[in-house]
Amino acid sequence: MNLLSIHNLSFPIEDPVLKFLLVLIIILAAPLLLNKIKVPHLLGLIIAGAVIGPNGFNILARDSSIVVTGTTGLLYIMFLAGLEIDMGDFKKNKWKSLTFGIYTFTVPFVLGYLGAFYILGFSMLTSILFASLFSSHTLIAYPLVSKLGIAKNPAVNITVGGTMITDILALLVLAVIVGMSQGEVGTEFWVKLSVSFIIFGLIVLFVFPIIGRWFFKKVDDKISQYIFVLVMIYLAALLAELAGVEAIIGAFFAGLALNRLIPHTSSLMNRVEFVGNAIFIPFFLISVGMLIDFKVFFKSWETLEVAGIMLVASIGGKYLSAVATQKTFRLSGEEGKLIFGLSSASAAATLASVMVGYNIILSETETGEPVRLLNEHVLNGSILLILISCTISSFISMSSAQKIAEQDNEDTVSGKNHEEENILLALNYEATVERMVNLGIMIKAHSNTEDLFALNVINEDKNESSVKNAEKLLHQAADTAAASDVKMQTLKRYDNDVVNGINNVIKEQNITDLIIGLEDEKGFSPAFVYNLYNGYLQNDDVNVLVYHAAQPLSTIKKYAVMIPENAHKEAGFFHALLRVWNIARNSGATVVFYAAENILNILQRILKKANIEAEFIIMKTWKDGEETASQLKEDEALILFMAKRGMHSYIPRMRLIPELLNKNLPDKNYLLIFPYSEFNENNSEKRSVGNHDDFMEIGNIIKKIFK
Repeated sequence: MNLLSIHNLSFPIEDPVLKFLLVLIIILAAPLLLNKIKVPHLLGLIIAGAVIGPNGFNILARDSSIVVTGTTGLLYIMFLAGLEIDMGDFKKNKWKSLTFGIYTFTVPFVLGYLGAFYILGFSMLTSILFASLFSSHTLIAYPLVSKLGIAKNPAVNITVGGTMITDILALLVLAVIVGMSQGEVGTEFWVKLSVSFIIFGLIVLFVFPIIGRWFFKKVDDKISQYIFVLVMIYLAALLAELAGVEAIIGAFFAGLALNRLIPHTSSLMNRVEFVGNAIFIPFFLISVGMLIDFKVFFKSWETLEVAGIMLVASIGGKYLSAVATQKTFRLSGEEGKLIFGLSSASAAATLASVMVGYNIILSETETGEPVRLLNEHVLNGSILLILISCTISSFISMSSAQKIAEQDNEDTVSGKNHEEENILLALNYEATVERMVNLGIMIKAHSNTEDLFALNVINEDKNESSVKNAEKLLHQAADTAAASDVKMQTLKRYDNDVVNGINNVIKEQNITDLIIGLEDEKGFSPAFVYNLYNGYLQNDDVNVLVYHAAQPLSTIKKYAVMIPENAHKEAGFFHALLRVWNIARNSGATVVFYAAENILNILQRILKKANIEAEFIIMKTWKDGEETASQLKEDEALILFMAKRGMHSYIPRMRLIPELLNKNLPDKNYLLIFPYSEFNENNSEKRSVGNHDDFMEIGNIIKKIFK
C-alpha cells in the first residue's frame, strides 16, 4: 500500500491494515471515554459499530472478517460462562437454575405469542417462532460482572445455568418450527433431533475432558495449550450445529467440559480471559452494532408497532421472570436486579432465529413478493430490541454488580485482608519451580497478588554457577507468577547452610506458609527427612507444605485428604485447612475427607457456608488411611495433615510416612501439610482464616464452631 492509495480512500474501507487499526482504536477508546461518564463500554462498542457500519457512515463493511471474529467473540462469551461457573455451586443450585430457566423461557414466550397472534395477526407457526425470540438471552454483560469478582454469586450461577436451559429450549423451538414450515416434522425428525443432541452432549461433556486431561499432561507449551482451547471451542460449536442446535450451546458445553482442567487462578485462564476480553468479545459487540439501522424506524409505523410488542414481551417478560426467581428463592433485591440485568440482553440466539425465519420463504404474492416466515418488520424490530435490551442489560448489570461487590467487601473482615499471608517457595530444582509456583497461587487468597516470595539459598563460597542457577530459578518463578497476574518477590540469600538461610528469611519476612518441593525421582531422601524434622519444622509458627508433583495440578480429578485424630487441636489447623479449601475451589476437583467423626462434623458445617465438591468418609484407624492412600487411582492425589514435633503421637508411625510415600506413590501427586503448632503475637489474629476474602464469613463461622 502506498501513500496515494491512502489519500484516495473510498468507503467502506477495504485495506486490512486500516480496517484493523480502526477497530482497535474503537476498542481502546470506548472504555477510556465511557468509564468517565459511567456508561458501560459494552454499550459504547455497540453504538460505535452502528456509527461506522453499513447503516451508519459506511466506514466499514460487515464482511466475512468481521463476522468470523465476531462469531468467535460470541462463542467466547458462552465458553467463559461455562468455564468460570463454580461446578460445586452449580450442582448446589441446579434446581434453582432449572426453575429460573423455566420462568425466563415461559413468561416471555407467552407474552410474545399473545402479542403476535392476537395483536399483530400472525399465523400460529410464525407466532410461536416470534415468541421464542424473547425466551433466549445473551450473557452480554457477563464479562463485566466477572471483572467485578462476583462470578460465584448465587444469582450469577442461577442465571448462567438458566441461560443454558432457556437457550436450548428456544433453539429447539426454532428447529421444530423450521421443520414444520418445510413439512419435515414426524417421528423420524424427533428421533433424529433427540439422538443427535444426546450424542453431542455425551461427546463434549465426557470425551472432551479425557482429551483435555491427556493434552495438558503431555504438552507444557503455553501457546499450544491456548490454541488447544480454541480448537475445543470451535469443535464443540461444530458438533452442536451437526446435532441441530446453535453453536453457542456447543461453546457453553465446552466451557463446562474444560471447567476443571483450567483452574481459575492459572496462567492459562488468565490468557483465555485476556484475549477474549481484549479482542474477540469487543469484535462481537461491534459486529452486532453494525446490524443496527436507525432509519428503518422512520419508514413504517408497522415496524414501530412490531418493535414495541417485542420490547414489552422481551424486557417485561425477563423482568417478571427475575422477580419470580428472586421471590421464589428469597434472594436480595440487588441479586434479583442482577438476574434481570444479565438475562435481559437479546442478541445471539435472537439474531440467529430471526435470520433463519427471515430466510425461509413460505410462498409468493401475486406480484412475486416473497412471503417469509418472519417478515422485514420483525427483522428491523429485532435490531431495535438488540440495541435497547443490551443498553438496559449493561446499565442494570453494572449497577447491581457493583453494589453486590461492595456488600461482599463489607462482609469481609476489614483492613488489608491478606497482609499477613506471606507464602515462601524454597526453590532448589528447576523441574519443580513451575509446579511449586502454581501450588502457591492455588492456595493463596484471591486478593493476595504481592505477598509471594521465591527464595534460593546460595552457598557462601559464591560459586559463579550457583549464582547463575539461582537467578535462573528465580526468573522462572517470577515469569510463571506474572502469567497469572501475580507479583513474585524473588530473594537470593548467601548462607553456609540452606536450612538456616530459609529459617532466617522466614523470620525476616514474617512468612506464614513455607512450600518445599520434592524431586520426582528422589522423593524423600534421608538428607531431606533429616532437614525437615530437625530444621524446617523447628519453626513452630509457620505452616510447612511438602509438595511432590508428578503431574500438573489442573489434571487432578480427586484429592484424598487424610486428617488424623486430634489434628484439629493444632493451633494452625484451620489455617492449613483453608489451603485445602482453596485448592478445591480454584481447581474444581472433588475432595474426599478421611477423618474421625467429630472432625467430619466440623467440616460439614463449614461446607454449608463455603461450598466445594466434597465427600466425607469416617477413618477409624490410621492403618485404614494408609491402605486408602496406597490404592489411589490415576489422576488422584493425596493431601496428608501431619503433626509437628512434640505432636507426632497423633499419627502412629509418623516417621515412616516418607518411606511409605516413596514406596507406594512415586508417580502420584501428594502434599504433606504441617500446621503451625504455636500462636504468637504475629499469628494470633492476623493469620485467622477470616483474613481471606474467598471465604467471606468462614473465619467467623469457624471461630463460632471452635469456641
